[in-house]
Amino acid sequence: MNVPLLDLHAQNDPILNEIKSNIEKVFNTHRYILGPQVDELETRIAEYCGTRFAIGCASGTDALVLSLMALGISSGDEVITTSFTFFSTASCIHRLGAKPVFVDINPKTFNIDPARIEKAITPFTKAIIVVHLFGQSAEMDVIMELANKYNLKVIEDNAQGIGGKFKGRVSGSWGNIGTLSFFPSKNLGAMGDAGMCITDDEGLKEKIKLLRHHGENPKYIHRWVGLNSRLDTLQAAILQVKLSYLNKWSLKRKENAAYYFENLNNIPEIKLPVIHPEAESIFNQFTIRATNRDKLSSFLKDRDVGSAVYYPKPLHIQECFAYLGYKEGQFPHSEKASREVLSIPIYSELTTVQQDYVIASIREFYA
Repeated sequence: MNVPLLDLHAQNDPILNEIKSNIEKVFNTHRYILGPQVDELETRIAEYCGTRFAIGCASGTDALVLSLMALGISSGDEVITTSFTFFSTASCIHRLGAKPVFVDINPKTFNIDPARIEKAITPFTKAIIVVHLFGQSAEMDVIMELANKYNLKVIEDNAQGIGGKFKGRVSGSWGNIGTLSFFPSKNLGAMGDAGMCITDDEGLKEKIKLLRHHGENPKYIHRWVGLNSRLDTLQAAILQVKLSYLNKWSLKRKENAAYYFENLNNIPEIKLPVIHPEAESIFNQFTIRATNRDKLSSFLKDRDVGSAVYYPKPLHIQECFAYLGYKEGQFPHSEKASREVLSIPIYSELTTVQQDYVIASIREFYA
């Protein structure tokens, strides 16, 4: 049996005619840049995320860059974030000449540890980028209290968490700006790159709208040096269709996660994900900790079961950030997670038969 880590055929093929029909509307108008589908999607995403505004852009990475630019982060500023995350969380800080300041994670949830944030704050700290990793929200109530205490801006990197919640409030809606990625592997995935910023602040909304379009307003008049980072109208048309299915897909991911919790809970060599009691995860990934992780991954590959390591090396010991002066051993929880984590198939179209095969394969490895 073949069980891929993600099966985009299974997701997209049943709704392909709807997608093609909506794309055809773009072809009929030939409004490929900031067409009406972009405005319509922004309105629907804002409503879905519980924010006043949403601003489309070219990718999740650009959403982070635009957010930092809109908040005025620049050379000499420090931005606190987690070391255990995708590269762009920190690269966007570096790109603007600011300094990424890393802190360790909560070893249970893999999210940034709020207790460690305060110790990292200096007179140069201007913002915190919080990552909602694997679809589970970080502890935003505590983080927002800290941010308010020290007058810091908060960006939520919600690339993996659209629809997730903490204390009943949607991820991405707590801070000054939330960012979304619509990379094809995300729970709400485009058919190419696409991203979005969400916010309640009208001033930030207007600034991001200008910055995504070279900082231009009116035409050929530039208040700021912005980016060429517009959400493609064709991708917006695709996402419009898929957004209608997102709740259904998220529910199925939760059901698949529950099945794993029920059937993998008595294997001593693995640790299942820990979901904070106040969080509602949408399981962008189902990430276990595994003894002999690399051998397990190879074993699963031999049995045509997909798996992946997110992430094999924390950012504080990446070569490109050596100038920051961090040393191996400085963030032991992030480093230990990188040696142990393994994500297994969780996508919404996964069948019980496929899950049983994944479970049986893991049990066979540790037998």
